[in-house]
Amino acid sequence: MSVVNRHRRSPWQRFVTYMSAHWELYLFLIPGLAVILMFKLMPMSKIVIAFKKFKPLKGIAKSPYVGFDNFKAIFADPEVWRVIRNTLEINLLQIAVCVPLPMLMAVMMNEVNCMPLKKSVQTMVYIPHFFTWVVVYSVFLNLFGTSGFVNTVIKALTGNSVLFFTNGGWFRVIRVLSAVWKGTGWSTIVYMSAISSIDAEIYEASIIDGASKIQQARRITIPCLIPTLVLMLTVRMGSVVSGGFDQVLAFYNPSVYETADILGTFIYRRGIGQADFSFATAVGLFESVVGLVFVLSSNFASRKLTGKDVW
Repeated sequence: MSVVNRHRRSPWQRFVTYMSAHWELYLFLIPGLAVILMFKLMPMSKIVIAFKKFKPLKGIAKSPYVGFDNFKAIFADPEVWRVIRNTLEINLLQIAVCVPLPMLMAVMMNEVNCMPLKKSVQTMVYIPHFFTWVVVYSVFLNLFGTSGFVNTVIKALTGNSVLFFTNGGWFRVIRVLSAVWKGTGWSTIVYMSAISSIDAEIYEASIIDGASKIQQARRITIPCLIPTLVLMLTVRMGSVVSGGFDQVLAFYNPSVYETADILGTFIYRRGIGQADFSFATAVGLFESVVGLVFVLSSNFASRKLTGKDVW
């Protein structure tokens, strides 16, 4: 009878019963949901600014409606196309380096049998993740600045210094290196977890067949990590046009605007610096739509190629 009554209850009654039994767990969701509400959902109501000639003194409601004029201005502005090209080049280069590197590091760390050494290495590569980009910039400035350690060595050997932070090509190298240093160690956690789920009997069978450690990594570990790699790539593709704002803002300067300026910093300078809120909002909306297309496309490709997807 109790089973019958349970099935006769409405969805709302079942939901209340479930929440009353597990409400402590859902308390942990409140901070994350609050952040999403305040910084993701509430600002979406202001997207209408992209379709208006926004005047702060008039407010959003009384500002004149201009339709798609702001979007026409985007595609007519050569600076926007330069910024889009920079964004794609920089972020795709960073993804190409930063996505597979954690997997390779996880494979190498998995082969370390000395636990004290393994834990020490894990700690050292994880710590940079908790540094802000301002701190990371300070570290790299002391290493690659005009009077930094690297330039001191280069100048002693060649007599000349390398302008890592004011040369556009070297700036991109510094950006990728700093992203690798800050994020690679933390990303290995995902791959280490995936490695721990691989059936140990597969490794035991390979040992019986005489496989070496390198052969086990090539034939077992790395192939088993490919689905995880594809999922990580799919997630990162969402930031191919929107990622890197805080990093570039901390690192760049006017001398490298030509090759280092990305959509995020361009929106910041155009919207906040020049108070062109309508144009900046239109560029931001365009950035979000393109990012969504990249995520959906990469997720579709992942589903077709590996049978796994993010959602």
